[in-house]
Amino acid sequence: MHVTGTAPLPAPAPSESLTAPAGDPQGTPGSRHARRFGLPVATALVMGNIIGGGIFLLPASIAPYGTVSLVAFGVLTIGAIALALTFGKLAARDPRTGGPYVYARGAFGDFAGFLAAWSYWITTWVSNAALAVAAVGYLDVLIPVSGHRWTACLAALAIQWLPALANFAGTRYVGAVQLVSTVLKFVPLLLVAVGGLFFFDPSRLGPFNSNGHGAIGAVSASAALLLFSYLGVESAAVSAGEVKNARRNVGRATVIGTAGAALVYLLGTLSVFGTVAHHRLVNSTAPFSDAVNAMFGGSWGGWAVALAALVSMIGCLNGWTLLSAQTPYAAARDGLFPAAFTRRRRGVPTVGVAVTVVLASLLTAYNYLSGSGKVFEVLVLVTTFTATVPYLLATAAQLFHLVSGRTDSVDRGRLVRDAVVTSVAAAFSIWLMAGAGYAAVYQGALFLFAGVLVYAVMTARRARAADRS
Repeated sequence: MHVTGTAPLPAPAPSESLTAPAGDPQGTPGSRHARRFGLPVATALVMGNIIGGGIFLLPASIAPYGTVSLVAFGVLTIGAIALALTFGKLAARDPRTGGPYVYARGAFGDFAGFLAAWSYWITTWVSNAALAVAAVGYLDVLIPVSGHRWTACLAALAIQWLPALANFAGTRYVGAVQLVSTVLKFVPLLLVAVGGLFFFDPSRLGPFNSNGHGAIGAVSASAALLLFSYLGVESAAVSAGEVKNARRNVGRATVIGTAGAALVYLLGTLSVFGTVAHHRLVNSTAPFSDAVNAMFGGSWGGWAVALAALVSMIGCLNGWTLLSAQTPYAAARDGLFPAAFTRRRRGVPTVGVAVTVVLASLLTAYNYLSGSGKVFEVLVLVTTFTATVPYLLATAAQLFHLVSGRTDSVDRGRLVRDAVVTSVAAAFSIWLMAGAGYAAVYQGALFLFAGVLVYAVMTARRARAADRS
């Protein structure tokens, strides 16, 4: 039974095309430039979006806490896998483009769906700006660009617009770029993650708990830095309409992609811990470069890792640019976002891509031209809060279906298992939100309340249109 005043969303037939509205020949799966993703590309989308550039700094960030941070990794991985399984169940029930938006709206109505879409959209375009600015730092190792503010700004804008152009070219090219960039960035990561084990020296690990607090406190403190490493687990679900056999492949891609990312994170961090002495790692600004240098000697590791990080971030931007347009597209189809967001070309919501890249570009330019990084850092922290709002709404939707006991949406034979998995995913989502910090939650709530005003306008327009008809 749905909330009063809302209507259940019909589950589309497996053969139904959900990637474009009727009459959009360039958005149909049969278009030459619009191609649905198979399991490998969908998995690459998840892994590529989870693993951005943060992994290249992660070992140094958590080194001050000691190897107890690896325990935090394990705990967080369990939560991330539970969230991945939950998204798989939800996508199997309703395999439409939009992910958490579709699930929240189906369970709780338009307002919950709008909040999921609005908060996720904010997350994507602010995160894109953050990725581009961070990528400039790695580009500077290869080509000096940071010496002049305008040069750095133009470089960051170029890094944003290249993936946007790939999106404008169609889903066929988005998938190709995502697959190639994911493969390329995993070569150096696996070199350290696997090769580092052969150079592993336990004496370099340092103390188990080096922060002076209890083990539980150390796990929580290091987890606060690791919590956001798994943002992107929803990638395949958000783009479910572009995935072949979405009812089956979205769940598989989400779990495989999340597990793969977790394995790379854990092995990479463990290898760096065991190849770089603890006292050096704590102060390192390029831990993977230091690990490669320790393994093979020389100083070429900085170049190799900088190139890998640049490829990683461009691939991540490619995937996030597509996701940034998918949720507004799904919401616009239902009249909760402006109708312009429904326009598609070659399988891609082009208006959504254009608006997102323009907003991210303006934020990037502001960051460079204002000369102050503090405002930008605050906005980035806000995205860690806004990203978890759709997660929590999606897990709440799954709990709603499980508790309601509807035979058409619940597998009674797996009810207990699904309830445990969903509860873990919900706890993980709340932990993510708490880890964002008080300031980020406060600022993020203001962003959400601003969205309430947008929802009021869109709802009024729908009501007026209904009255006229």
